Amino acid sequence: MNESDITNKVPSVPKGKLITGHLNEFQEDPLGFLIKASRYGEVAKIRLGPFQKVYLISDPDMIKQVLVTKQKYFVKSKDFHALKTIVGEGLLTSEKETHMRQRRLIQPAFKRSHISNYGRDMIDITTDYLSKWEDGQERSITQDMMDITLGIISKTMFSLDFKDGYSILGEPIEMAMRMAIKRMRTLIKIPLWIPTKSNLEYKKAMDKLNVVLYNIIEKRRQDHEKHEDMLGILMDARDDEDGVGMTDTQVRDELMTIFLAGHETTANALSWTLYLLSQHPEVEMKLFAEIDRVVGSRNPVPEDFMKLPYTQNIIWESMRIYPPAFVTGREVDEEVEIRGCHFKKGDTVMVSQYVMHHKPEYFPEPKAFRPERFENNFVKTIPAYAYFPFGGGPRVCIGNHFAMMEAVLVLATISRRFRVKLAPDHRPVIPYPSITLRPRGGLRMVLEERNKPAIA
Repeated sequence: MNESDITNKVPSVPKGKLITGHLNEFQEDPLGFLIKASRYGEVAKIRLGPFQKVYLISDPDMIKQVLVTKQKYFVKSKDFHALKTIVGEGLLTSEKETHMRQRRLIQPAFKRSHISNYGRDMIDITTDYLSKWEDGQERSITQDMMDITLGIISKTMFSLDFKDGYSILGEPIEMAMRMAIKRMRTLIKIPLWIPTKSNLEYKKAMDKLNVVLYNIIEKRRQDHEKHEDMLGILMDARDDEDGVGMTDTQVRDELMTIFLAGHETTANALSWTLYLLSQHPEVEMKLFAEIDRVVGSRNPVPEDFMKLPYTQNIIWESMRIYPPAFVTGREVDEEVEIRGCHFKKGDTVMVSQYVMHHKPEYFPEPKAFRPERFENNFVKTIPAYAYFPFGGGPRVCIGNHFAMMEAVLVLATISRRFRVKLAPDHRPVIPYPSITLRPRGGLRMVLEERNKPAIA
């Protein structure tokens, strides 16, 4: 099948500019543009710049073929290469055999038994953080959620209490991520070896991060005590096939990957959840009733996770409306045909969680915040890739159970103590599609104390 056959079979999104195609439209409103593009068919052709053609796939079965059935024909899209300067050859960016080997080595860190142990840290860190919250106080909830998840990932990864974690790791990560996103979205990428102001700032942020991470790894190598945190598990891991463990560089890359994936995504999910609850008092009341019934006047415990189904459904529904990972790109590595569409090597395909999660044929009234829709194993009644907040296939988020437990336990710990309301003079809340989907400009929210701290 030649290029004209593909063009005839796949509808193009109209009104693209001669040189830039749909790039300006996409950059101005990525979510709105993707929704609009998806209406042209289960596959729609988009041009992002003079040479980059992208095929947006919006059919669950075709998405399954891209991510699962025929995933061997695809690699991560070129956009992800910009992240390699941050995460190296970690799970997020590695391919093929390297990816599978690293995944085998990392998997033990996310066994259910370990995740249950991490649950205690999730609750303790959140409880400690809430000790500085006061009734009537206005706070930047987006920053608070970043700080809480930073504390949790620091403790579960390194067994370290980063009281000033944001300045140690959060600040340079934020700077590096901001610059990586900028590089991902520009047509002409200036090589990092050219000493521009932006490149020098990027290098400074990365150097600061690497010093912290390699110091932690070196100290642990010299420590003969056994540690059950993620760092200890990664450093002890041995490949079943060759018995070889990870080098310091591999450990660093995976720590950085887990840090990014386990920090910002969960923080954004929690921020969106608290915002949605503030706009839907009937859902908030049901949440409080479940937490008061299960947790009562004590602090939550990890075992409460399974006793809080409505709280879980709130998180599932929040990630439906505002999926932290809102789009996923793949580059065709080997010619492949999917339901009559022939994709050649070098083509880019894109699938969007945001688009699929807002399809009314799977989610009636898709803009409505209704956690009840997830009751009675709802997800099993719709196609597998109509709802996929954690991705899918061999590249499904390895920390999905960790993230879900964290989000539920943090939300339960906050909601036992406080109601969180949007500040009265708040600007309109708009999603900002960065690497993850975050509220543009953050969220200012006012605290209302529901219960006093539990007595230890």
